[in-house]
Amino acid sequence: MCLILLAYRCHAGLELAVAANRDEYHDRPALAARFWPEQPQLLAGRDLQAGGTWMGCSRAGRFAAVTNFREPGVTSGRRSRGELCTDFLLGADAADDFIRRLAPGDQHYGGFNLLLWDGVQLLFYSNQERLPRALGAGIYGISNGYLNTPWPKVANGRRGLAGALARGFAPSQALTLLGDRTQPPDQQLPDTGVGLDKERLLAPAFICSPDYGTRVSTVFTLRRDGTARWLEKRFDAAGTAVGQVDFEFSTGRRPPDAMR
Repeated sequence: MCLILLAYRCHAGLELAVAANRDEYHDRPALAARFWPEQPQLLAGRDLQAGGTWMGCSRAGRFAAVTNFREPGVTSGRRSRGELCTDFLLGADAADDFIRRLAPGDQHYGGFNLLLWDGVQLLFYSNQERLPRALGAGIYGISNGYLNTPWPKVANGRRGLAGALARGFAPSQALTLLGDRTQPPDQQLPDTGVGLDKERLLAPAFICSPDYGTRVSTVFTLRRDGTARWLEKRFDAAGTAVGQVDFEFSTGRRPPDAMR
């Protein structure tokens, strides 16, 4: 997962609105989002190489997403970052308790950014900062740097999500936002140590190349009446849509604000 845009308590009917692109090598096998047969409470895509997921939710309304942290030349950790999402979604720990247990061993993973929603609290944690952040109402963006690092696709994405919310918000608007292939000018690109050509490749919200690119675009919403929706489109190496899934279900619980 390489771009997550998230609006938290910014719309009268929505507790969470998430728009995210998973960027990955095209030859890494994965399954489209579905309720996992052996864990029917879990809705997520599945990485068939390591077994975890980059983003998912549960029937109880829990949500988790992870991105890697760009660290050129750094060896990947001994454990898969994808297990962070599945462990949280299949557990019952509050988000802050989960991070408290994770933190002592977080260097066993490659660099990561982690978003967790437990039904009460939205928490951000990175094993680069090692400082849990409880997020308040607002619009956030995460790519492969720190939270809200103003890379063009993060800054533009946050503005675009704010605009979609102002227009009432529809998942189709968010998918359009995720599909933006605009190439930012070189002077706006970050210098993360991967060289200019790769910075250019990675700069758009939607990445398209023969070997590596945007594989999945997902919009997840959690309404304040407890209704969750997961809309996902999958893409091939040419950037052509090759499939879509759309789930809507009741979590059976309302976020705290909706119960007062």
